[in-house]
Amino acid sequence: MDRIRTDASVFLAGALGYPALEILWRGCTHPTMALAGGLSAVLLFRVNRDLARGSLGLRLLTSCGIITLTELLFGAVFNIWLGMDVWDYSDLPCQFLGQICLPYALLWGLLSLPFCLFFSRRRAN
Repeated sequence: MDRIRTDASVFLAGALGYPALEILWRGCTHPTMALAGGLSAVLLFRVNRDLARGSLGLRLLTSCGIITLTELLFGAVFNIWLGMDVWDYSDLPCQFLGQICLPYALLWGLLSLPFCLFFSRRRAN
């Protein structure tokens, strides 16, 4: 039961935090970003908890990959398959299918730093 509560709390934090970051950055968001944020947060929590003794660089790279792959998955479903046009990175450098791009992947890696530090500290307690 504790794991369910923890996952629910982490999901809620991501579901609120991810869209909030988008609103601050782009001025708008979409409800699907709450789902992406919640899923990403739970995955980040579990990976960083399990890799707590690993290097910070590995945890940042893994976190960056998790968020970027989540964006690719959500982009493939909501933007490409369902045609919702939530975002389009086609004009950005090093993009893939207009759904992910290197600049935002690197930004997600940087923004993962507080999560990596906090989640790994939770493991130690």
